[in-house]
Amino acid sequence: MNVKRKLMGAVAGLAVMTSAQAALALDEITVAYFLEWPMPFQYAKVNGTYDEQMGVKVNWVSFDTGTAMSAAMASGDVQLSVSQGVPPFVVATSAGQDLQILDVAVSYSENDNCVVRADLEIDKDSAKELEGKKVAVPLGTAAHYGFLNQMNHFGVDISTMEIVDMSPPDGAAAIAQGAVDMACGYGGGLTRMKEHGNVLLTGAEKEALGILVFDVTSGPAGFVAENGDLVAKFLKVTADANAMWNSGEHTDEMLPVIAKDSGMDEQATRDFMATFTFPSIEEQLSEKWLGGGAQTFMKGVADVFVQAGSIDSALDSYDNAVNTGPLTAAGNM
Repeated sequence: MNVKRKLMGAVAGLAVMTSAQAALALDEITVAYFLEWPMPFQYAKVNGTYDEQMGVKVNWVSFDTGTAMSAAMASGDVQLSVSQGVPPFVVATSAGQDLQILDVAVSYSENDNCVVRADLEIDKDSAKELEGKKVAVPLGTAAHYGFLNQMNHFGVDISTMEIVDMSPPDGAAAIAQGAVDMACGYGGGLTRMKEHGNVLLTGAEKEALGILVFDVTSGPAGFVAENGDLVAKFLKVTADANAMWNSGEHTDEMLPVIAKDSGMDEQATRDFMATFTFPSIEEQLSEKWLGGGAQTFMKGVADVFVQAGSIDSALDSYDNAVNTGPLTAAGNM
C-alpha cells in the first residue's frame, strides 16, 4: 500500500489557495456539512435562521469526507465547514493549510468505528487475524485515526494489510459485497456496515484507550479574521439550536425537520442523536476542549499519523489552529 502518497495527494496544494477568500463577496457564504449526520443546526438551517441572524444568504453543500471539506475551503468554494472531523483538519493544517477550529460541533464515540465482516468471526480476542486482510478506510478522517489506534492497541501490523481509501458509503457497499474484510467509517455508512459485521471495540472501550472522537466547525483563518462578527453570529445560531435540542423540550418539533434534512427516517435520526453530545459554549471554552484539550489532542493525532507514515510531519504545536475569539463573542450575544 502507499497510504502516504494517497493522503498527501489529497491535500497537496491546499496552502497556496486560501488567498481566494479575499475576493469573497459577502452578500452570501457557502457552508459545508454532511448528509446522514443529523445535528440540531439543521433545524436552524431549514428554517432560514442563519440567513436571518447573519444578514447574508447561506448556501449549504454536502460532502462525504472532511478531507473534501478542506479542499473546498482551500479553493474558496466553501467558507465554513460544520462537523469536520479533527483528523482531516489536522492533516490539512499539518500540510500548511491555514485553517482554524471555531467550535466543538459534536462529540461522539459510538458513531465512528471499524466493522469486521461477520463470516470472518474475528473479535477483539482474535484481532491479530486481521493481518494480511483488506480494509476500506476513508484516509485522513476520524475513522482513519481510530483505525490506526485500534490496530496499534491490538498489535496488528498494518504494513501487512491492504488499505483502500473509500468513503463510508463506498466502504459499506464493499463490505456488503465481500470485497473487503473490514471497513471503517461513520454516520449512515457505519450503520450499513454493521449489518454485515461486528465492531472490535465499543465507544466506551475506545475512549478508555484515549481515542476521542469529536468534530469541529472550521474555517480559513483569513476569512475568519476579516469576518469575525459574521462568524460569531453563525456560531451563536448553532449554539442556540444545540441548547434547544439539549433541553429535551423541543424534540417532537425538531426531529422531523432534522431527519428530513439529513436524508434519514425519524427513528434512525433519534437513535443517532442519542449517541451524540453537543457541548454548550461554556463547556467548549473549558480546558477539556478549546481551552487546551483539543490542541493537545490534535498534536497526538498528528504524531500518530506521522508514525504510521500517513503524513510527512506534524506541527510543533496546534495552538494557532484554534481561534476562540468568535465563540467567545457568540457567548456574549
